Order: sequence, then structure tokens, then C-alpha cells
Amino acid sequence: MKNSGNNKVLFMAQAAMIAAIYVVLTIVFAPFSYGEVQVRISEALTILPVFTPAAIPGLFIGCIISNILGGCILPDIIFGSLATLIGAIFTWQLRNKSKFLAPLPPILANTIIVPFVLRYGYQVPLPIPFMMLTVGIGEVISCGVLGMIVYAALSRYKHAIFKTA
Repeated sequence: MKNSGNNKVLFMAQAAMIAAIYVVLTIVFAPFSYGEVQVRISEALTILPVFTPAAIPGLFIGCIISNILGGCILPDIIFGSLATLIGAIFTWQLRNKSKFLAPLPPILANTIIVPFVLRYGYQVPLPIPFMMLTVGIGEVISCGVLGMIVYAALSRYKHAIFKTA
């Protein structure tokens, strides 16, 4: 029984740390984190569900808090955060597949959802396909390139960093 309690505490601690790091990275790099052309550095953390399921709520909560602190409108807070949650869930499901598939879910989720939020929430007059391109490029940079750098750095130490209690 004690081990089960330790696992829950470890899970919550990992989720909280991931959320906090996501928020800090988003706010520190705020000029690049919001808008129709964005490279949200914190999205590199969307690779973390490969290592721990605690990253799923951590990324979701971190995104919600970042969007609130960044002054986003309610549809962006809701749907932007759901895009990150969807990406995290599917990254977790792909964890035992090729490491190169891991960044695809957050790239796709954000590329599809965020342009609609920009268009209908913020009234950005750009065509949705163009915003899919700009958001998609930003996601490829943050999730695909930076996320794979994070993956390479953590994969050597995953058993030490993300061990279970």
C-alpha cells in the first residue's frame, strides 16, 4: 500500500514540475509563444509523455496556466490547451513506437486546432490554411526539432529521472 501512495505522490510531483517548467518557458519566451506565427519553446516538452504519463496532466495544466497568464481569450485557453492535451495523450500512446513519431501528435493537434482559434477567437484575417502552415512550422521547430533534442538528452537517463517509486 505504501508503494502505491509513493507512486501517486511521484506522479503528482512530476506533473507539477512539468507544468511549472512549461509555464516558465512560455512566459520567458512570450514574444515567440503567442500569435499566428509562434514558436512556443515550451512545446518541446510535449515529448515527455514518452517517458512518463505524468507529463499528460502536467502539459495540459501548464498550457492552461500559460494561456491565462499570457492574456489569452477563453476559447484559446480552452481549445489551445485541449490541443496540447490531445497531443500529449497520443504521444503517450506512441511511446513504444519509433521515437520519430512522438512529436507528431502535438504538431498535428496544434496545426489543426490553433488556426481556428486565431481566426474565430482573435479575428485574425489570414486564411486558415496559411495559419495552419505558420503554426505548423512553429510546431515542427518546437516539438519536432527542440522536442527531439530534449528526447536525446533525456533518453540516456530516463530510468534515473523518471523512475517510479
